[in-house]
Amino acid sequence: MEVALWIAQGLLGLIFIITGSFKFFQSREKIIASGGTWAEDFNPRIIKLIAGAELISGLWVIVPRLLGHGLNLAFAGAAVIAVIMTGSIFIHIRRKELKHASINVVFLLIALFVVSACWPF
Repeated sequence: MEVALWIAQGLLGLIFIITGSFKFFQSREKIIASGGTWAEDFNPRIIKLIAGAELISGLWVIVPRLLGHGLNLAFAGAAVIAVIMTGSIFIHIRRKELKHASINVVFLLIALFVVSACWPF
């Protein structure tokens, strides 16, 4: 169980640090051009807010493992990722992008695994 949690936290943290950084430091137009058509529906400020939340929550998920303590941060980070992924799934379903929605379901399940494994800290 502990090894599975290490892998889940590492994978989730790295993916969200990378994707959050990409969205945060790119313009809305570049995000759309690179395949992020969901960004057409959002104001650039909202995109930066989502990207910042992804980046910070990715750090929260991975940093406690690096420090050896702070599972409450991992819990909070995974919970934020779960909320973001839930919203993302609904957006992709509304846009009829079922491939993207199914990928986000996988990330949601990983985040929920981390949340459940870190509870009650």
